[in-house]
Amino acid sequence: MALIRTERLTKKFGEFVAVRELTLSVDAGEILALLGPNGAGKTTTVRMLGSILKPTSGRATVAGYDVVEDARKVRGVVGLLTEFPGLYHRMKADEYLHFFGELQGLSRAQREARIEELMKRFGMWSAREKRLGEYSKGMRQKIALIRALLHDPRVLFLDEPTSAMDPQSAKTVRDAISELRSSRRAIVLCTHNLAEAETLADRIAIIKEGRIIALGTPGELKSDLLGNPVLEMRLAEPIDGLLPAIESLVSLEDKGEDWFRYRTDVPGETNPLLIRRLAEEGANIVTLSEVSRSLEEVYLRIVEEGECSPTP
Repeated sequence: MALIRTERLTKKFGEFVAVRELTLSVDAGEILALLGPNGAGKTTTVRMLGSILKPTSGRATVAGYDVVEDARKVRGVVGLLTEFPGLYHRMKADEYLHFFGELQGLSRAQREARIEELMKRFGMWSAREKRLGEYSKGMRQKIALIRALLHDPRVLFLDEPTSAMDPQSAKTVRDAISELRSSRRAIVLCTHNLAEAETLADRIAIIKEGRIIALGTPGELKSDLLGNPVLEMRLAEPIDGLLPAIESLVSLEDKGEDWFRYRTDVPGETNPLLIRRLAEEGANIVTLSEVSRSLEEVYLRIVEEGECSPTP
């Protein structure tokens, strides 16, 4: 079931179009990463879906509620972490979380249980009596995430959730996001961390100038833009004398003294033939592996070159 649905969703600020006719759906159990340059429209999109900003035109529903007509209900089922969370620095963390838990309608007992559970999960329990103004930026980000999770929302919007965190804290948050994936929840992740997006997301939407220019799984985006994977074979001896045998079966992309790279549309047929032919030639194969292709390469090419067949 789609927990998030948009149809030609548009937001204008005067003559400036921040989000342009965005059509998208996110299913329960899915993590969608929104990628794009600064000013592309990611944060504006999230604020409309969280019923913070009213769309100029188009329509969106979250967990079945219209973001304009049912704004209060949308806010009740959504957890929102903004890139720059506004915290009340004079309050202690425990007081702050009780305050927001009460706004979400949680009882005292529910608040106490959730605060303890979440603060322990993120390694913050020992700092619960400190004022937020004493926290580091990374600790403040964790508290803002805990605030977003207090009411166990069905839809979670996370804008740069690991920004300013040390590597260990960032891993804790990424692990928690992965654990939050469930059959009843949808998560939208806005991030500039491409490795984080590739690790966590089921699908990736790339936004430029307010519209989606590419949408798919990381594997689909790589395949659509970069073609078939490049395979690399390494041998225990120089390949010079083996080149005729190799080139009779594959076209080389690159080669070195004892290795070569190639592509194939049918690896299940080509690779066994190649291995058998080289064995007949007396070659000793050390490894055969796929050359790693980064999401960064895909992202930069899409943003620079333009649209890549988005499919909502």
